[in-house]
Amino acid sequence: MSERTPVLIVGAGLAGLSTAVFLGLHGTPSLVVERHPTTSTQPKARGQQHHVMEALNYAGLADAMVGASPRDTGFQLRIAESASGPVFREILHDTFIPLDELTPCRSADASQASAERILVERARELGAEIRFSTALESFEQDESGVRAVLSDAGGTHAVHADYLVAADGHRSPIRERLGIGTHGRGALWHSVLWLIRADLAPVVGDRQVLYNLQNPQLSGGMGFLVSTDRPDEFVAGVGYDPQREDLADFPEERALDQIRMVIGKPDVELEILNADTTTAGMHVADRFSSGRVHLVGDAAHTMPPQGGMGGNTAVMDGFYLAWKLAAVLRGEAGPGLLDSHDVERRPVGELIAKNQYMNAIVRSMPHLMRPDDTPPIEDAAVLMFGYRHNGAVVAEPCDEGELLEEPTEPTGRPGSRAPHVRLSTPDGERSTIDLFGREFVLLTESETWAESAEKLAEDLGIRLRAQLLGGEVTGDWTGKYGVTADGAVLVRPDRFIAWRAKGAGSAADLESALRAVLDR
Repeated sequence: MSERTPVLIVGAGLAGLSTAVFLGLHGTPSLVVERHPTTSTQPKARGQQHHVMEALNYAGLADAMVGASPRDTGFQLRIAESASGPVFREILHDTFIPLDELTPCRSADASQASAERILVERARELGAEIRFSTALESFEQDESGVRAVLSDAGGTHAVHADYLVAADGHRSPIRERLGIGTHGRGALWHSVLWLIRADLAPVVGDRQVLYNLQNPQLSGGMGFLVSTDRPDEFVAGVGYDPQREDLADFPEERALDQIRMVIGKPDVELEILNADTTTAGMHVADRFSSGRVHLVGDAAHTMPPQGGMGGNTAVMDGFYLAWKLAAVLRGEAGPGLLDSHDVERRPVGELIAKNQYMNAIVRSMPHLMRPDDTPPIEDAAVLMFGYRHNGAVVAEPCDEGELLEEPTEPTGRPGSRAPHVRLSTPDGERSTIDLFGREFVLLTESETWAESAEKLAEDLGIRLRAQLLGGEVTGDWTGKYGVTADGAVLVRPDRFIAWRAKGAGSAADLESALRAVLDR
C-alpha cells in the first residue's frame, strides 16, 4: 500500500519550503522531498524584500529572518571597474519610493542558506514532513491524484498525493516530464565563482556590498563581488566561456589573479574556500500548471540575480499557491481555483524575470543591449507592491487587467494588493496588512455587511471573517480602497483584493463574488 499525503513537494529550496510553510499555516500537511542531504550550504540568493517579509510575518518568521541578517551597517550597490574603483554608477536606494508609506514591514538580509534552515524548522512545526537524500523517480497523474515513486537509501516506495508541487530547480525534471517548454532570452553569461575569506574592510568598509564589475581584464569582461553572512567572507566571480573552458581552467594562480582584479588590490591576502560555476539567464515556463502539478520557483522562472527578486519571487510563489491548494483540499473551493496559479503567477514571473534580465544587461553587459530593449524598472517598490493578479478575482467593468499600477496611488481594484493603512486600535497602532493571511477578510464599516459575511461563512463553510472598522478600530481606509463608508472590500488570504462593493449592497452580491472566486 502506498503512502498518502495531501501535497507532495519536490525540492527543499526557497520555493518548496515556503510552500510547505504556508500550507501548514492553512492547516494542510505536506511531504517535502529533497535529493540533496541538506538545505543549501552556500550563501546564494540573499535578502528578503518587504513584501516577502509581510508574508513571512504571517508565518511568524519575520523576526527570525531579521535575526539571521548581518549587522545593519548599510548597503552599497555599485557598477564599477573593481571593488576599489573607479565607480561608474552607484544605485541609491534612498531615491526610491518611501516604503514606510506602503508597508509596516522592514526588509531582512538573511542568506539563502540561513533562510532555508529557518523555513525547514517552521515547516516541520506546522506539520510538514521533510526528507532529505530522497529523490522523485517517476510520477503519473489522473483525476484521483498523483502517484509518485520515491527513492532513498532504503530503496523505492510509492506515494499517493492529491497534488504535486514542482520546486525542483531550473532544470526541473518534473517540468520536462510534463512536456512543458520554456521561453525567454536564454543564457546571459556563465560565471566561475569563489567563496573567499579576506579582510576587505579597507576596500568596502563594514557595509554589505554588491558590485557589478565591467573590466576587460577580467575573464569574460565582467565580474562581481558580494557580501555573505560573515564579515570576512565574500563571493567573487568572473565570466567564462563554457565552450572553451571549465572550472579546471582556473587553477589557483589564475583564480587568485582574477579575484584580486575583482577586488582591485593586487597584493591583498585571501583564502579560497571553494569554487563552482553558475549560469545566469532568463527562462520562463510556458505553463505553470498541468493537471494536478504546479510549478514554483526556478522550475517556473529563472532570472539573473541583478535586482534581488529571484529568491523573493520563489517565496511568494509558495505563498500565493498554498492558500489555493488548502482551500481546494478542505472542500471550500472547486478545483478551478487552481487554474488561477498559471493565470496569475506566470505574467508576474515573466515581468520580474525580464526586468532582472535588463538589470543585468545595464549593470554588467551593456554591449548586449538590443534596439527594442526597454530600460528596467529599478525601483523595487513597483515590483513588490504594484503588480496585480487578474485571475481569482471579480473584475470590475472597464478594468482592462493591467499588470502594474502605481503603488503610491492605490486603486483598490480587484486584483490589486490591499493597501497599507494605519489603524488605531485599543492595543495600539496596526496596519490593515496585519489583518490578512489566514482567511478571507471583509473590510467594512457597515454592520449589515459584517452580518452578511458571518452568515455566509457559516452557510458556505468557508474561512471568512468580517473586520468591522470604526468604533474601536479606526483609520482613513476608504479612500485607498475606493469605497464609501457603506461599502465593503473582500480580501483574499494572500492580501489581494478579490471583490469590492463601492457602496451599499446585498448579501447576494457577496455570495456571488465568493462563489466566483472559489469556483463554487
